[in-house]
Order: sequence, then structure tokens, then C-alpha cells
Amino acid sequence: MASRKTLNAKNLEALGSDRLAELLIEISRGNAAAQRRLRLELAGAASPADMAQEIRKRLTAIARSRSFVDWHKRKALVADLETQRQAISQVAKVDAGEALDLLWRFMALANPIFNRCDDSSGSVIAVFQAACRDLGDIAIAANAAPTVLAEHAYRALIENEYGQYDGLVAVLAPALGPTGLDHLKHLILKLSQEPRQEPRAEDRKVVGWGMSGPLYADDLAERHRSSVVRLALAAIADAQGDVDAFIAQQSEKARGVPSVAVEIAQRLLAAGRAEEAWAAINAVDLDRPGWIPVEWELTRIAVLEALGRADEAQAFRWVCFERSLSPEHLRS
Repeated sequence: MASRKTLNAKNLEALGSDRLAELLIEISRGNAAAQRRLRLELAGAASPADMAQEIRKRLTAIARSRSFVDWHKRKALVADLETQRQAISQVAKVDAGEALDLLWRFMALANPIFNRCDDSSGSVIAVFQAACRDLGDIAIAANAAPTVLAEHAYRALIENEYGQYDGLVAVLAPALGPTGLDHLKHLILKLSQEPRQEPRAEDRKVVGWGMSGPLYADDLAERHRSSVVRLALAAIADAQGDVDAFIAQQSEKARGVPSVAVEIAQRLLAAGRAEEAWAAINAVDLDRPGWIPVEWELTRIAVLEALGRADEAQAFRWVCFERSLSPEHLRS
């Protein structure tokens, strides 16, 4: 049996509400984070609208901050962000529409924060990626209009500079539905057709230096646009179950990369197109130097088995095992 002096909820309850309130005031004195948390809880107890207003105020304050967050300040930032994310989830239980708006505002903090933050630990991006995953359920609960949601997603994909929106299309696909996915695809295709901005030579802005010389802002912007288009169309293709559209986003050169060959072959295999999967998995140039990942070998085995070539699959499995001694081959 736990001692009465053990720090747990039951023993604290025994102190009574008055004493606990006094302790919280004392403990939070001079602790801005604790005070914010208490104000948030008080606002939530008053009404969801008050809680949402408190969250909005805090998000605005974070957005206005310009100070650099180094490694020893990062923990406090992560705790603050996580508190706001959890609070938004609480709002979602009673007002999903308001929570969805707050969550988009929360996600909009990512780029400015990463521009002034040392996130070598990956703890800050983890909070934003968790918030990105929250968008799916909250969008469904809010019964968000598919086309409006698609427009939010479109802007988010363009602003995905640090990976905070990675996986967004898959997360939102159930809420977007066919109408939203089609609208998002239309927006992305329209982006792909926009003419490239060609500044005059004297107006080009150097933003860095690489092995081959200066890096220009317009070149980087064009690369970003191309990447957004390719990744978004591939993700939309997956959400729509369109294997051919996914493959179309992979260049001929990319299809020879083992990881890409695996992605293509696995999708073709799932679609019952084993012969095409065989061609895809063998598009890799095995004579080129470089490590062949286990995933490629396992996928090749799976394709052989799907083709009914069990003896070849077993022979290849054994060759792979002899070379790597990986137990994964024996389990496949």
C-alpha cells in the first residue's frame, strides 16, 4: 500500500481543493509555462469558446516571437507547442470546426519556428507531424467541405518546407473524398502549368553556394515547385488507388533506384499486376555500385511467388541469405 506521502493523485486530493489551489499559485509563481497551462485549464472549465480564445492568443504570441531557440530552450518550446496541440484536441470534442481552424493556425507556425530554431533532436518537427496527423480526424469530425479542405491542403503542400506536412494527402484523404481529391489534383496540375518566373540576370538573387557555384532563389523556387507537384500527384494517385498515375510521377532514372522500384512493384503487386511488377522490380541496374536494400530483395521474392515461380523465389531467397545472413529472408 502506498504511503500517504507518496506523490499521487489520491494523496493530493486529500489535501483539499483550497490547499491545492494555494499550492498551484505558489508553484506557478515566476513560471510562465505553468501559468499559461493553468489559464488554459481555467478557460476550458469556463467554456470551449474561452479555451479556443486562449489558444488563439498563445498561437499569435508564438507567431510574433523572433528570438532564436537554441538547444537548451528547445524543451520549453516543445512543451508549449504540445500543450497547445492537446488543448486543440480538447476543443475538437465539442467544436470540431473551431478546432480545425486552430489546427491550421498551429501548423502555420512551423516554417517561422524552424527558421529560428535548432531542431537537431527532431523533437519540434515531431510535434508538428503529430498535429498534421490530427488534421484527418478533426476534419472528418468538422464535416469540412471537401473543396475548401482541398484548398487548405494545397496551400499547406506549397508551404511544406521542413516536412511538417509530409503524409498530409493520405491523412486528409477520407475527409477529402473523391470530390476533394479531384479538386486538389486540379489545383496541383494548375500549379504545374504555371510559367516559370525568369528574372533578368542582374535581378537574380544568390541565396547560397554549392559545388557548382552560386545557388539562385529562382532556381530553388522552381525545384520546390517541381517537387511539390511530383510528390502531391503521387500521393493523390495513391489515395485514389491509381497505380499508373503514381508510376507516371517517377522519372525513368528514378525507376532504376531500388527504393523507387520497390514502391512501384509493391503497388502493381497489390493491384494484381504481377508481370508488370516483375518488370518494375528488375528495372534496377544491379551492376551499378551500391547497396541493394533488403526491401528490394524481399519484394522481388514476393513477385516471384505471385508469378507462381516458387522454386526461383526460394533459390533467390537462399542467395540473399548467404550474402547477408539476414533472418528477414528466411521469414519472407
